[in-house]
Amino acid sequence: MKLRTEGTDDQQPIFAVNKAAFATDAEARLVDMLREDGDLYFSQVAEEDGTIIGHIALSPMDTTADDRPVKALGLGPVAVAPNRQHEGVGSQLVQAAIRWAQSQDWQLIILLGNPRYYSRFGFSVEDAKPFASPFAGPYFQALWLDETAQKPQSGRAEYAPAFGRL
Repeated sequence: MKLRTEGTDDQQPIFAVNKAAFATDAEARLVDMLREDGDLYFSQVAEEDGTIIGHIALSPMDTTADDRPVKALGLGPVAVAPNRQHEGVGSQLVQAAIRWAQSQDWQLIILLGNPRYYSRFGFSVEDAKPFASPFAGPYFQALWLDETAQKPQSGRAEYAPAFGRL
């Protein structure tokens, strides 16, 4: 298996893997909307023998912490073909996204997901609590990439507009 950046011929296979991985096609449509809006900042696939078996996306967020702007990304969706789940494909995609965000000097990644899964990468429900968001709750998590950043008392985190159009 290899990880690589989304190519021009990958849109349909990415839609298919997202549709297969989730109960509805909402995540697949979200990726297409992010791409159309120019908000798909990071789109990477896991490929094996010429077949896309996984996909991950990062999109920009409008985020403040204690009234200061924060350079933040929203992680998601993360999709792995059902017959390839529980083999580490998703983990490799998440790790690649985090490395890319760090290399581009992003300060924060926010996501909605299972805390038991994402805590292994350093995501924390506690670190997301200061951020007001329509998605706030027990699955709303954050990972500070800037270790020198002071944790905020309050903030706001808004996903790319496509999330609101779902």
